[in-house]
Amino acid sequence: MISAVLLPPFPQTDISNGVIQAKIYLPDSTQGYYQGVRFDWSGVIASLTYNGHSYFGQWFDKYDPKLHDAISGPVEEFTPIGYEQAKIGEDFLKIGVGSLRKTADAPYRFATSYPTVNLGKWTVKPGKDAVEFTHELTNAAGYSYLYRKTLRLLPGKPTLVLEHSLKNTGRKPIETTVYDHNFYMIDNQPTGPDVSVTFPFTLQTNDKARGLGTLFETRNNQVAYLRELAKGESTHSYLTGFGDTSKDYDIRIENRKTGAGVHITSDQPIAQLAFWSIATVVCPEPYVRIKAEPGQEFTWKITYDYYVKSEAK
Repeated sequence: MISAVLLPPFPQTDISNGVIQAKIYLPDSTQGYYQGVRFDWSGVIASLTYNGHSYFGQWFDKYDPKLHDAISGPVEEFTPIGYEQAKIGEDFLKIGVGSLRKTADAPYRFATSYPTVNLGKWTVKPGKDAVEFTHELTNAAGYSYLYRKTLRLLPGKPTLVLEHSLKNTGRKPIETTVYDHNFYMIDNQPTGPDVSVTFPFTLQTNDKARGLGTLFETRNNQVAYLRELAKGESTHSYLTGFGDTSKDYDIRIENRKTGAGVHITSDQPIAQLAFWSIATVVCPEPYVRIKAEPGQEFTWKITYDYYVKSEAK
């Protein structure tokens, strides 16, 4: 259901390397597909196809550009900076969004639509097989930065790379975390026993995990579903067992029925690992720790290798 608030076409661009085709929504404060204040506005992938298989799409029922999760693709959310220190009526920072206003003496809630104060300046450089986003923010809640994010398809390969850099151009140190939500809905198949999520380490969780033992379980290094999730059901868990090097940032999501999969790696270690899913989408959520002193630049990269298993039926 598309909301009457805003209708397509949205600002967008297409990229392809002859192997992968992707449609990407562009940041825009009035006409953009996503105008919420939770996720980084850059790199929102409307669709991505490889070898006849699809990987992203609209996984939710209700669409409104201001909704916190009306978004698709391997989108990222930065932990807010300065929220706990801010008083009611003061500002805090969300990288990739801008400065927002604290409205109540309550913990930060990602679903809250905080008022925007300074959205900064977005610049987009589209190309045939890549698109570069730049977000320049000056004196937003006392912070300034230059954030660049490039979505790049490697020549002749089924590979998408997300290249990031954050340069601290202000006087305050920037220290936060960012996670990739990975809204994967491979071939629009339901979340269930045909789906597997595999890691390079033995998974550990706790008995408070939502759906553990009824909807999913961990089997050594793999998340396995016990049955198909019905509409309204969800799983959520924090997974541990990873080490402090980038070799553990190594995740495979596969659908056995269609044979399509994606292999996700990074050049940074996992700082925290959440796992969430509903009937339409599967989301391992690895966090990366960000730190940049004034004048310093922090860089990180996430690589997605898409594939189709030869034994697919």
